[in-house]
Amino acid sequence: MPDLYDIDVQSIDGSSHKLNEYAGRILLVVNVASQCGFTPQYRELEALYRKHRDRGLVVLGFPCNQFRKQEPGNSSEIRQFCSNTYDISFPIFSKIQVNGDGTHPLYRRLKSAAKGILGTQAIKWNFTKFLVNREGRVIRRFAPFTKPADLEKDVIALLS
Repeated sequence: MPDLYDIDVQSIDGSSHKLNEYAGRILLVVNVASQCGFTPQYRELEALYRKHRDRGLVVLGFPCNQFRKQEPGNSSEIRQFCSNTYDISFPIFSKIQVNGDGTHPLYRRLKSAAKGILGTQAIKWNFTKFLVNREGRVIRRFAPFTKPADLEKDVIALLS
């Protein structure tokens, strides 16, 4: 399995990047969707990012349409929604799959490093969150119902 920082990702504007651009930072990786009951978490994710980005936190949003097709938009529509509705400034990437045969390599890595309830790897819903330390090690997985404000203490511990 590739090192987290060796994984290629595609930004919402279509440009390719390696996650090594974020080496040395605390990452909060989230599968997001614009038409989900948890979508208002975008506001809290942005607030957490703005509060701690100068200390090294980066929130990485990965749109996913695998859960009741709650992210139907194309890249342009997703970018516009994030900007106009929540004034998102953290990086948003192109739509990916987080489960099944087409699972993005990033999510293969995250899920194997931090299993869910009862040891399952599958992502159960939108807004599952993974916290990664400065060395690229997955520290913890948070359920969709965990509000970003409720994991701030974990972020602060890693920023210290």
